[in-house]
Amino acid sequence: MYTKEQLMNYPYFAEQFKTKEIDQITDSLTGIVSRKYILGFARSLIADNIPFTFVMLDLDNFKFINDNYGHRAGDGVLNGVSTALSEYLDGYGIAGRFGGDEILFINFRHLKYDDKKLFFNDLYNKNIILRRNYRLDDCSPFVTGTIGCATFPDDASDYDTLFSMIDKTLYRGKNKGRNCYIIYVAEKHKDIEIKKLGGHGLCTVMQSMVRQCEMVPGTDNKFHSMLPLLMEELRISDMYYTDSKNILHAVLNTEVNDEVPDIGKLMKDDIFCTNDIDELKNTTPLLCSALKSHEIETALIARIGYKNDTYGYLICAEPHSHRIWQEDECAIMYFLTKLVAMGICIDGDSFPE
Repeated sequence: MYTKEQLMNYPYFAEQFKTKEIDQITDSLTGIVSRKYILGFARSLIADNIPFTFVMLDLDNFKFINDNYGHRAGDGVLNGVSTALSEYLDGYGIAGRFGGDEILFINFRHLKYDDKKLFFNDLYNKNIILRRNYRLDDCSPFVTGTIGCATFPDDASDYDTLFSMIDKTLYRGKNKGRNCYIIYVAEKHKDIEIKKLGGHGLCTVMQSMVRQCEMVPGTDNKFHSMLPLLMEELRISDMYYTDSKNILHAVLNTEVNDEVPDIGKLMKDDIFCTNDIDELKNTTPLLCSALKSHEIETALIARIGYKNDTYGYLICAEPHSHRIWQEDECAIMYFLTKLVAMGICIDGDSFPE
């Protein structure tokens, strides 16, 4: 893929070639720059005060390609995307493999918002790299990806902050449904938090939840019993829920008592999450107003139901906090609502009225 001659155009790589060969600098599978050296390149540009846009591309549903077509097909897709991207960036950028199905690239040409937008529109919509089929030996998977980006020095003046920004925007794109790009804008993204599970693994958390549910009768008691665990793992200070009359309550804050009869319009699936409550204005204005009245800006909502019966909804949110909801957090909420629903349906637990 990349040749020594191509990389020698950049002082950072010219310095590396004094002691290393090309196969030590490039990724053995894709031929683009390996993780160590794409990160080192970015750090060197910041040290030399050279402006650039830093981009992370995550291929969507890559596990599906590996599981359904085999790992050879997955390798073929990675090679195809890497080749197409390096050719697309030729002359004004360098791509590197961050790991797995994630690719980092540096773009020297498109630094302003409008220029970045035009660049990504072409990347997504001109059948060049994404939203296209990659023809392999025995299959032709359709490949999409999610992108997050930020620019040095306009958005950040140091490496750690810059990388945090592209991480945030990438996860913002994933939570919007993938197959999109997010350009860092301070007003929209500066307060977003990416929170991981607390001190335990997902399996351990779920086992603890089952034990708590088995020990405590009654839905309201279950909420109170499990809240300390959820506070630790999800880093929240309270848990919200709606009762059978669509009244919004909180487990600890007894003053929360808001009518949200439109919440059902939002839930086309068992899980819904948003990083911007204002997105609910048109669909569920009463729910939006209630959440905003408690200074909630992002929310993860799960349906408490069994088959076609819905008993209520559980809402994970934290006032004054922008959150990018992670898959493990969604899994915990889904698992919890199923435990509660089974308790109502099978054990006859009462749901708060």
